[in-house]
Amino acid sequence: MTTIAVLGSGHVARALVGKLRDAGHEVVVGSRDPHGSATAGWAASGVRVAGLPDAAGSAEVIVNAMPGSASVRTLTGLAAQLSGKVLLDVANAVEVDPAGFAAALLYPGGSLAEELQRALPGTRVVKTLNTVHDSVMADPARLSAPPAAFVSGNDADAKKTVTGLLTDLGWSPEWIIDLGDVETARVPEAFALMIRHLIHALGPVPFAMAVAR
Repeated sequence: MTTIAVLGSGHVARALVGKLRDAGHEVVVGSRDPHGSATAGWAASGVRVAGLPDAAGSAEVIVNAMPGSASVRTLTGLAAQLSGKVLLDVANAVEVDPAGFAAALLYPGGSLAEELQRALPGTRVVKTLNTVHDSVMADPARLSAPPAAFVSGNDADAKKTVTGLLTDLGWSPEWIIDLGDVETARVPEAFALMIRHLIHALGPVPFAMAVAR
């Protein structure tokens, strides 16, 4: 059993928490406002909600399920709580258009994962699941074709930990692709720029990137 802090209380957090708990992990949700209306439903489901420092400090693995635009600033403020730990980053850092779709990357020529690793040198950052619609992050078999979960990070043990958690979320090992070090997160993060066009072509259906082989 691993103690996991999911930082963020929106759709991504809700997609991940239940499946991680069902796999036997202890899960705490971290929120900027742990007593606010946005987190009211968690208590009824038996999930502990705490402030961000408390949640991060109590866990072995931290999941960044916050908006990518605020991630570096917020997580840098938690450097002490994150030191030595695995930070599983699923966010996309983008500028959005009036319709709410990604219009540009916040870190062109780089990636959010790289910025987090640079800002948090004592933390082991691993990027994954950012090419997957939140509704299938913990239910990938729901899709009509096997999707891919890309993994990028500098620390082999941290990637092994994250791969194990992906398996707990329903990802078959053959669907998980280790791309290499944290710099390899650049291309998967750029996938966010395709989302508006894919929804225009396919409609508002869950989807993920896949690799045919």
